Amino acid sequence: MTYSEALKSGFRLVNRNLQLVAIQAALMFVDCVGFFIIVGIPLGIAFVIFGLDLTGLGELRHVLNTVQNPAELLSKYFGLVLIVLISFLIYIIVVTTLWLFVFSGAAGVIGRSILEPSRKFTMRGFFAEARRLFAPLVWYSLLIGLMFIATAFVLGFLSGGVAAVVSAARSQDSTLALFLGIFFSLLLVLVGLSLILGILATAVYGIAVIYFKGEGAARSIRNAAGYLWDHPDAFWLYVLLMCGYVLASFVLMLVVYPFNLIPFVGPLISFPFQLLSYVIQGYLGLVIMGVVFSYYCSPSLETEKTAGEDRPGPATPPGDKGSIGAEDISPSQAPARETPRPETDETGQT
Repeated sequence: MTYSEALKSGFRLVNRNLQLVAIQAALMFVDCVGFFIIVGIPLGIAFVIFGLDLTGLGELRHVLNTVQNPAELLSKYFGLVLIVLISFLIYIIVVTTLWLFVFSGAAGVIGRSILEPSRKFTMRGFFAEARRLFAPLVWYSLLIGLMFIATAFVLGFLSGGVAAVVSAARSQDSTLALFLGIFFSLLLVLVGLSLILGILATAVYGIAVIYFKGEGAARSIRNAAGYLWDHPDAFWLYVLLMCGYVLASFVLMLVVYPFNLIPFVGPLISFPFQLLSYVIQGYLGLVIMGVVFSYYCSPSLETEKTAGEDRPGPATPPGDKGSIGAEDISPSQAPARETPRPETDETGQT
């Protein structure tokens, strides 16, 4: 499958299941309401319980006094801080769970549409796929998160080493230190970008492995990494998709941001455009998943189709009289139909 065919297939899959975009938009609204309920209401109640007065924080000197002595503020309002942290943690867990559930359903619907092109979207099918893929994707997301943490640790270690080398070179020659600083900085950016893109590509193709092959989390990551190693064109396809997504997001930001500069009414005018930009970004994210799924699944589908065309008919086991095979209907095995004799009279004449 070529890149253009995969891109067309991705758009076609998402356009056939536009209800997924509506579900994502509804989830964004639920997230906003959930933040108000889970974080906002407990915070307001805590303000009333602890009698915190924030009217004086509008003056600069009060803000500076608060910042200069944060330990006293923390000890005084430790209960308030604890309530805020617990509420925010609960909100993060709830939102992450909801997004994983919706993402599982979207991945299942797109994968099912590839295997069954005539299948139409139904909420029952969406929830069935979401329930089936939710648990595997939870463990898979945890492993991908650990990989990102390990990558951040490695990049931090390398940046510390680069800073030490540049500092040692600065004591010898400032020109050499400048050259080494620029060189190692560019090298570090290149290594970091390669690692991040590699992990992201492995994560997306690993979801395809989970759906189409039913592998576990660790084995899916390993199979996806092996697939990208054997098919570098799949990695570059994902890189092109990510570049297109970043470019589209940047264009949407340029369209929405000027409205925020308008005094008073700017935020009100930009709010619908901001929601529209989120919907478009969600649509493009589903397209990326559809393109990746189609590109990953295309070799196996073509192989199965070719094998189905070239596969010979089932052979009849020897001695199996209950089955009907090719031998049962051959001319040698079929019973010969007798030719009717001409009728004769009693004299023997025709």
